[in-house]
Amino acid sequence: MYEVDRRYLLSALGSLTAAGILPWRASAAEVRPRNLIDNPRFPTPPFTLGVAAGDPDANGFVIWTRLAPLPLQPDGGMMMAPVLVAWEIAADPEFRQVLQRGETIAHPELAHSVHVEVAGLAPARPYWYRFTCGGERSAAGRGATLPPPGAPLDRVRFAVAGCQHYEEGYYTAWRHIAAEPIDFVFHYGDYIYEGPDRGEQPRNAKKPLIRRHLGHEIYSIGDYRQRYAQYKSDPDLQAAHAAAPWFVSFDDHEIDNNWAGDIDQDNTAPEVFLTRRAMAMQAYYEHMPLRRSSMPDGSHMQMYRGARFGDLMDAFFLDTRQYRSDQVYGDRDAPQGPDAFATERSITGAPQEAWLFKGLDRSKARWNLIAQQVCLMNLGYHKAGQPEQLVSMDQWSGYMNSRRRLLAHIDAHCPGNVMTVSGDAHRHYAGDLIQDHGNGKIISSEYLATSISSGADGVGENDDYTRSSRAENSHLKALTDRRGYVLCDVGRDLWRGDLKVLDTIATRNGTLSTHASFVTERGKPGLQSA
Repeated sequence: MYEVDRRYLLSALGSLTAAGILPWRASAAEVRPRNLIDNPRFPTPPFTLGVAAGDPDANGFVIWTRLAPLPLQPDGGMMMAPVLVAWEIAADPEFRQVLQRGETIAHPELAHSVHVEVAGLAPARPYWYRFTCGGERSAAGRGATLPPPGAPLDRVRFAVAGCQHYEEGYYTAWRHIAAEPIDFVFHYGDYIYEGPDRGEQPRNAKKPLIRRHLGHEIYSIGDYRQRYAQYKSDPDLQAAHAAAPWFVSFDDHEIDNNWAGDIDQDNTAPEVFLTRRAMAMQAYYEHMPLRRSSMPDGSHMQMYRGARFGDLMDAFFLDTRQYRSDQVYGDRDAPQGPDAFATERSITGAPQEAWLFKGLDRSKARWNLIAQQVCLMNLGYHKAGQPEQLVSMDQWSGYMNSRRRLLAHIDAHCPGNVMTVSGDAHRHYAGDLIQDHGNGKIISSEYLATSISSGADGVGENDDYTRSSRAENSHLKALTDRRGYVLCDVGRDLWRGDLKVLDTIATRNGTLSTHASFVTERGKPGLQSA
């Protein structure tokens, strides 16, 4: 249990703030609220939701946890008062060499989550971290710093994953990702799903529910917090968070299916929907290892950001939800009419596009990664009995002006060294990026990672959509409806992508295999079979 002297605490926190270790500079009154509890008592251990690290740079990274002794109860079972939490950073997993110690405050306003921006670490090496509170200690997590920008680097490995519908399967893929020797995870979004408990289903249902949501469709801040707590209670997801630092992005289900800007799918008045968006974004921040710069300001979060991996790779993490125009043609798969090409419509918004283009222009890295939420390939297909080719209006194919501008910029300013990764479609896709639908010049390539669990076990390749998509898109190299993740292995001259799949997620012990592997040679756009 903690007993902390007030003068010592303020002095120590002041020193940590000056060193840049605290997430923001605070006044003495903010550092030590009058109702601060520095010797809490918990009915059960409070670290039920695990730990996480994220947004690394060459100087440090964010470490996260949330106190929730009764995670599915209102407020996580916490007392409604700020609580003192201690943290440690070590050079070894046994914590024999502790390099930094500090204290931070878990505020009830932020669901008793903490986001410590650790700084002053050596670049290009792993570190281990943990928390203590009320005599209880969290599990240890592993973070890592990046190499300094421009420093020689031969290799970076990372996993791309997302779409983890809790009801539709187990998180076996996260257990395998936790065991991969990777430098980071990119989570492209759909960390939670907002829908209600779908109730009991017959055993022969097409997509039988493996687990069940708690409660109704989520709208309030309490609803969102409980849904995150339910998802984050999963041990395989916790293991993946503890194994490596993450870069996270949200897509649609963290708020509401297929939302766009200030518009939802139910024709809710924008000013009303923005109140829901604000609560959802606060809950998202509370549960992710994000920096202070991403803390929501009302219904807005600053989520597009970059990272530099020595001289090997510059990464650009996009936000394709907050700034997009509303989907056209009723937000359904539809023929690609003139509205999809309208010049006033955008999927990124002008400021984010300018930021991306400027970053690509300035990059001197051997590779550039564009990591974002939805499919960039312009994929058409036919449904039986329907003469016109269909495309998704929720993907870049519904925002063709944005797509044309991005590919033209890559072609003109950084040909041969840009790769893109994405998700959301609940299938593995791998293919080359060309302008529009033609058989033209290959400009870049894309790996779209399938879901962790959304879509249940899937049907593999034996379905009409897969057959039509393969027949009508010569630039599409692989497509399968199975669960898993993409593993990228980036060397100085070769980028390799492996499409990892599981035979089942209906049980916890599905077998992992590689569906397909491709390589791209720097300076020669296009995927080649490995």
